Parts: sequence; C-alpha cells; structure tokens
Amino acid sequence: MDGPDLARQFALGGGARLSDGPVARGKQGVVWRLDTTDGSWAVKVPFTPSHEDEVRPSAEFQEAAHLAGVPTPQIRRTTDGCVFADVGDRRVRVYEWVDLGAPDTGLDPALVGAVVARIHGVQIDDPRPLHPWYHEPVGAGRWDEVVTQVRDGGAPFAGRLAALRDELVALESWIEPPEAVRSCHRDLWADNVLPTASGGLCVIDWDNSGPADPSQELACVLFEFGRSDPGRARALMGAYQDAGGPGRVDRPGHFSMLIAELGHITEMAATDWLQPNARSPDRADSTAWINEVLEDPHTRRRLRDLLDVTRAVPPGPGTGPLAP
Repeated sequence: MDGPDLARQFALGGGARLSDGPVARGKQGVVWRLDTTDGSWAVKVPFTPSHEDEVRPSAEFQEAAHLAGVPTPQIRRTTDGCVFADVGDRRVRVYEWVDLGAPDTGLDPALVGAVVARIHGVQIDDPRPLHPWYHEPVGAGRWDEVVTQVRDGGAPFAGRLAALRDELVALESWIEPPEAVRSCHRDLWADNVLPTASGGLCVIDWDNSGPADPSQELACVLFEFGRSDPGRARALMGAYQDAGGPGRVDRPGHFSMLIAELGHITEMAATDWLQPNARSPDRADSTAWINEVLEDPHTRRRLRDLLDVTRAVPPGPGTGPLAP
C-alpha cells in the first residue's frame, strides 16, 4: 500500500509514513497507521470490500453522532467526498487516529450508559430494512446441525456447545420483533466501546449500524457491561435514563437482539472452526471467539436477574431522544 498515494487521495498532509503492517485486526478487517504532517490516521482495509452506496447510511450515522458529541473517531473522506478509495489493490477508508486501550467490560457503567443514550438520540434517514442477524433465531434444527458438525470434526468446544444447545433454543423463544425502530450502532460490545488514554471512552466500528430497536440494543449493553453485577447494571441503566435515552428493558423480549446476535456469532464461530477464513484465519481464533459465549453464557436465569434490576430503576427525567 502506497502511503503518499493514500495521503493524497484523502488530503491528509505530506511526509506520509505508513506502518510496516496492520496494527490492529478485527473480524471485518485490519487497521494500518498512517502518520503525516497533519496528524495520525487509522486506515481500515476491510476483508470484504463494500461499495460506496452500501456504507453511506452507516457513515452518515457516525458523522451525525460525532457532531452530536458521541466520542467516536471522525471519518476522513476523500477529496471527492467518498468514504472509500482504491490504493493499489486495496480498497480502504480512513479515520482520525485515537489512542485506545484494550477491551474492558469493567468500564465506568454510568459513562457507558450516558454515551449509549446520546447515540440513541441521533437520527438519520436510513431506508434499509431490518437485518435478520439482529432479530431472527438460529433455530433448533440448525443448532442440531452445528453441534453434530463440530462434534464430528473434533472441536475442543463441542461438548460445551452441546450442553448449551437446549438453553440456546429456549432463549430463542423470547425473541420478538423490534418495535420502536430507529438508527442504532448494533455492535456495542466491549471490542467497540473502548477506553481512551484520557479516561473516557470511544465508540468505534459503525460499519454494522442500521435500523433496530434501542431497547433491544440497550439490553445488549446491559449484559455486556453489567453481567452479574446488579450495581453496575443499575448504574448503567440509571445513567442512560437520566441522559434521556429512549430505550427501556422491562420484559424478556427486550433481550431479542442479544439472543439473536450471540446465537449467530456462536454459529459463525463454530463454522469458522470447521473452515478457517480471513475472519478467523486459524482454529485458535474461532475457538477463542466461541468461548466468549460458552465460558460466560447468557442464560435465561442471568437475563431474568438483569430484568429484576432494570425494572427497579426509577424512570429518568427525560423519556425522549436527546437533541444533537
């Protein structure tokens, strides 16, 4: 990849110095670092290149969130106003560089709740339909297929997945259609809500953003950053409501996105183990990925305990979305 060409297309300044290789890797791509006279930049190279029209709504949502005060890297567009540019044989996109810490589910829950409320207050015109990843079950039949495939393949996690199969199927009976659909990040796991050197946090990877139910997304955040700690869940929910967040978590169906998404992630990690790919290049990667669910599962009992906490949190002063 040619650093000067990249800097020229995105008007990033002179003296371009590109890292010797990727400095970070995710499930959707790798990130290189570019330093120029104008600053430092994160250069994302997706594993599966997208077209400009496909990413326009998610890019506009991130830009609107940035303007609304959500702590997120600013998108840098090309001199032609595009998100993507072709640099050599790679299609890339660029963001301002932010020094980020490692994923941490122990982030200040009040800070997380307030930031999520502000995200849910940002709206754009997004004509895309709801994506099944966030509200459709894997299904009992498919779970049986996956369990059989990983057991026959000798996967080290096959026994634990088989033991969890009935719970995963039972959880899917809770899934209900999204109700108050609006723009959501749809990927607010600890990998994408990261601590910064200044003691704050930064929300990254908006590529999967789109229409969803904010109450269902809030339930994902409560599980990720509250887990089995009632105090943390209470603080997060209280801060979210105090900041005017529109979502509520007061019935099992509000965990629909959590159940659907973690179900699809578990299925995908298992199939990646069977057939490694760019997303999970070796079996150690896919094993670590699926273990995130198998070692700390989202059981009905744990989710009911979270419901007991959230139902007891008094409503905040604001019930509508935040103003940008």
